[in-house]
Amino acid sequence: MSEPRPSDRHDASDPDDTFEEIVDEATQRDPDLAVIEAGSRTLRTQSGPARAEAVPDRPADPETDRALRVVEQELAGRWGETKLEPSVTRIAALMDVLGEPQRAYPSIHITGTNGKTSTARMIEALLNAFELRTGRYTSPHVQSITERISLDGAPIDAERFIETYDDIKPYVEMVDVQQPYRLSFFEVLTGMAYAAFADAPVDVAVVEVGMGGTWDATNVIDGSVAVVTPISLDHTDRLGTTPAEIAAEKSGVIKQGATVILSQQPVDAAQVMLKKAVEVDATVAREGMEFGVVSREVAVGGQLLTLRGLGGEYDNIFLPLYGAHQAHNAAVALAAVEAFFGIGAEQARSLDVEAVRKAFLAVLSPGRLEVVRSSPTVVLDAAHNPAGARAAAEGVSEAFSFSRLIGVVGASDDKDVRGLLEAFEPIFAEVVVTQNSSSRAMDADALAAVAVEVFGNERVQVEPRLDDALEAAITLAEEEAEYAGAGVLVTGSVITVGEARLLLGRH
Repeated sequence: MSEPRPSDRHDASDPDDTFEEIVDEATQRDPDLAVIEAGSRTLRTQSGPARAEAVPDRPADPETDRALRVVEQELAGRWGETKLEPSVTRIAALMDVLGEPQRAYPSIHITGTNGKTSTARMIEALLNAFELRTGRYTSPHVQSITERISLDGAPIDAERFIETYDDIKPYVEMVDVQQPYRLSFFEVLTGMAYAAFADAPVDVAVVEVGMGGTWDATNVIDGSVAVVTPISLDHTDRLGTTPAEIAAEKSGVIKQGATVILSQQPVDAAQVMLKKAVEVDATVAREGMEFGVVSREVAVGGQLLTLRGLGGEYDNIFLPLYGAHQAHNAAVALAAVEAFFGIGAEQARSLDVEAVRKAFLAVLSPGRLEVVRSSPTVVLDAAHNPAGARAAAEGVSEAFSFSRLIGVVGASDDKDVRGLLEAFEPIFAEVVVTQNSSSRAMDADALAAVAVEVFGNERVQVEPRLDDALEAAITLAEEEAEYAGAGVLVTGSVITVGEARLLLGRH
């Protein structure tokens, strides 16, 4: 088995350097995809040891499970997350008939291309460490639809999910008949989240956009803090073909008088965000200027960080996630929570460093460079665009000493699959191309044709079934004694990762 490398290396960052030199461009890997369902066939392999998870099982009670499936089927009968009519008219109408539940609590609103979900989880953990009751809304889910709505750091239980749906269903149907288009899958879930948070009640909501910003269904809140994770090219058919065009759409989450936490961005995207902040009299804190990563050290099971926040420096922070991009997500999350508490503007103090350390130590981010099996090591990462793939490739190379790495790739048809494969080509000895169960999955043979152009024919194997692809990759990793340190990386789509996670026994 190949283990993460011990704390024997430091990155090139020097605390005395300017932050512009310290901060590497971070990337995200949170895709905006649809619901997944588990594959039915069980792998003939042994999964790694169980640990605490942020991903719930199906309900143990048969009646509850049946009721949840009914809700899932009704939601699936609506427009999916990839079919959009860009407007907040329908969700605003739903909020109106529900009594504006999203106004019952302050919120932190997160947009960007990559890193949104991981950053949201970190923000949530920090707020919980300071004894605030939180609601978190993220998308898509890895395995269970209930992951999308969390209370106090845990996915909402199935019974409460069903009750919330049943409570708002009459109002959803009322809005449906009044609008040219019915509320979509994502709009109904957004309404459920806002209603559940008000009912809890929560002290603060941490809300991740589904796609874009201005017309995203989540954008009926007025976040006192707007977080913008790294922007890169994705969903170009809907958001724009340049970082600046995409930033213009995403800048819609910046509200009057808010504080903007801006991660390291392409210059043209940063200019758009800064211009919008000026227009609405928002305060801006920039990664690399007002906050950032001072130093990071690779450690067993994650990394050791020193972060510079809005209120000072925080050292000896252990983050149990891999990759430089996660360190930058942590810096953004810390600054967002400081801004929420008024630190850096109204107050000069720092947060309690012990509480910050405790919060980051507890962070989980399923499907993001997540180790799910040993002998050989199998790692999952939901990278779905070139920027996310580059971050994943760098993270794997840094954290693991694989003698040989086999890739399993299943991607969506509307993604830049060539760019994704090119990002992984330097680290994959061989690649097994496959497809997941989604209707949007790229055909395995079509994906293989692109892979052959990138890797060459001898390095590409085609297995249309994901379970067969996983077995093939594990076999390749184990086939020769000299490759005892070989590993497998499953990637390309959150759906592929979610289904692989189930097949490998991670519930």
